[in-house]
Amino acid sequence: MALLSQTTPSGWPYRYYSYAAVLGMAGLGLGFPALAGRLLGPPLAMGMVLLGVAHGACDHLVMPAGGRMATGWRYWLWFLVGYLGLAGAVGLLWWRWPAPAVGLFLVLTVWHWGSADAPALCQGQPGLWLVHSVLRGLLIFAVPAWWWPAQTASVINGLLTFTGGQPVLAATFAAGAAGLGLLTLVGHLALWGWHARQQHGAALRTDILETLLLAGLFVALPPRLSVAVYFVFWHSLQHVLRLTSWLGYAVGQQRGRPASPALLPRLAFFLKRAAPLLLLSCVALLVLGRLAATRLPDSEAWFSLALVVASVVTLPHAVLVSTIMDAPFWRGLSRRPPGQRGLRASSPAVPL
Repeated sequence: MALLSQTTPSGWPYRYYSYAAVLGMAGLGLGFPALAGRLLGPPLAMGMVLLGVAHGACDHLVMPAGGRMATGWRYWLWFLVGYLGLAGAVGLLWWRWPAPAVGLFLVLTVWHWGSADAPALCQGQPGLWLVHSVLRGLLIFAVPAWWWPAQTASVINGLLTFTGGQPVLAATFAAGAAGLGLLTLVGHLALWGWHARQQHGAALRTDILETLLLAGLFVALPPRLSVAVYFVFWHSLQHVLRLTSWLGYAVGQQRGRPASPALLPRLAFFLKRAAPLLLLSCVALLVLGRLAATRLPDSEAWFSLALVVASVVTLPHAVLVSTIMDAPFWRGLSRRPPGQRGLRASSPAVPL
């Protein structure tokens, strides 16, 4: 079975950039636990803007690049009404029903991060892709909840308290974390057993490697840091790299230069297109921060506000990724539809 992975023309997988970032930052956390927050603060702050906020700033280009709809004022009207309508619905949910909003946010994040970030091992097999996506998303929550139960519960309860909901009892959280951990472990073992029986060696090795890398990250760093590292240097970075291909970037064809796995030209290509909405988003966040400065008592409240803001745009962003960029996985296609240049196309297995 072919392993799908975005690679450079020389076959060097772009996922290795995320591997290196996770290994380096987890190593800092293990080597200097008392200083982890200070050491990781600057790269996380810069990455949160240039990757975290920016990775959704080209959402308006997804449908035209996929050949779904032409640009023009009618498209912009349709896009803004749909995008802002979904974002507004999430905001209304937080305002009126905070506890269901937390649940929806967690479930949506499990799906979006799992389906968008797991290596595409299941071309032509939508059911297997669905299982693999859910297991990867569950892993991101199961490991922190199991290894850092107090800190993980604090994040969730801080979010509930911030939005006016009732905190989760410690016994309830412990039972949920145990069940989630068992489900995630059994699910991964079953998936790996299936790959082994089908002799999918490359797929098996890649999934085991990435599972161990992410588990190590979530064990090495407390939840607030580990999830931030994951969001910036795995989820956002891989989305940006994938989207540059979708938008027509071709390594080796830029000014006649030879093909290379260079990261910076690809990021520059993306940021140039993301700049208008990225700038607008940063200004909006600064205004929001200014307005909230006198109302937020501590860092936990600020973190909760950041999660609420992120959740508002996660739904429309995830809908675009799942319905447009991942459409071939839903249909189980083995070939890319015309016009969809940036899909995770078939390529040699990641060399391990």
